[in-house]
Amino acid sequence: MADRILDASGLQCPMPLLKTKLELNTMIPGEQLEVVATDPGSARDIPAFIALSAHHLVESAVNGSQCRFVIRCGDSVRRNY
Repeated sequence: MADRILDASGLQCPMPLLKTKLELNTMIPGEQLEVVATDPGSARDIPAFIALSAHHLVESAVNGSQCRFVIRCGDSVRRNY
């Protein structure tokens, strides 16, 4: 169960990604964010951003035109050591 839900349905690129980043910036490490988006680019953009961040993609699913992601918030500073 996610701690927060971000409904970015109907928003066009790059807004789902930007809103996801902004929401994650307000969260505590370990909290989970569920993102729902209908923009086709979100299926590519959000996982790509997560892969380059300290956050973790817990779950992702595409059902028709709807993308759903569950993201666990990581530390704001990524440590590579």
